[in-house]
Amino acid sequence: MTQTMRDQPIGQLLRDWRVRRRLSQLELSVRVEVSTRHLSYIETGRSRPSPEMISRLTEQLDLPLRERNAALLAGGYAPAHDERDLDHPDLVRVADALRGVLDAHRPFPAVLLDRWWDIVDANDAVDVLTAGCDPALLQPPVNALRLSLHPAGLTRRMIDPGPWRAHLLEQLASRVESTGDPRLVQLQDEVLSWPGTRDLASPPAHQVVVPLRLRHGDHELSLFSLTSRVSTAEDVTVDELTVETFHPADARTAQVLTQGT
Repeated sequence: MTQTMRDQPIGQLLRDWRVRRRLSQLELSVRVEVSTRHLSYIETGRSRPSPEMISRLTEQLDLPLRERNAALLAGGYAPAHDERDLDHPDLVRVADALRGVLDAHRPFPAVLLDRWWDIVDANDAVDVLTAGCDPALLQPPVNALRLSLHPAGLTRRMIDPGPWRAHLLEQLASRVESTGDPRLVQLQDEVLSWPGTRDLASPPAHQVVVPLRLRHGDHELSLFSLTSRVSTAEDVTVDELTVETFHPADARTAQVLTQGT
């Protein structure tokens, strides 16, 4: 979805999201409990949807909170969801909980990411991932995808980077598809332009998870990641945050990171 698409009239915007979600007018109208004729009138601009109707449609279209707000604005209404900074007093409990997750995961790396993979916070064990990266990639805001995929970043320490690279690009493509965010589209275009980024590989069929394998001094580390989010978020900022925790994929990695060698 381009920026122009975001500025479309509400009817066209809803239609484009419906098509993007591969739903027919009949399927969506059944979910929202309106007639296909009424939905058609909304999409063609013959009927102006109420804020309640826009909220029902965007919920059934599974739009993120940011895009639900954008739809309400396109319809001429106020956004339904606040977007506050993480240091806002209303978010202090959430911020403390997220910081607690990062700290509790030591001595293993953990990062807090926003929608665009910018690193919002991290524990001090993340140094094992940033070591040896070009200092330019570590200038705020640090972007985890750039750090991982840029030729001067983490990729030069990776062993057999193809599967991990494919994993990250699949995540990026999925988020581009689900959000239509032009900033993510630009990020996708950027990383795909780098040498070697399109050199992908599938992990062996017997593997349970895709490992991130790294050279670390005299050691070879093998990590896998878990991604968590606040599932009940009603604030845009909180809705877009994810915690990525890295875990040892073998006993040797656990020993090295635990002992700090």
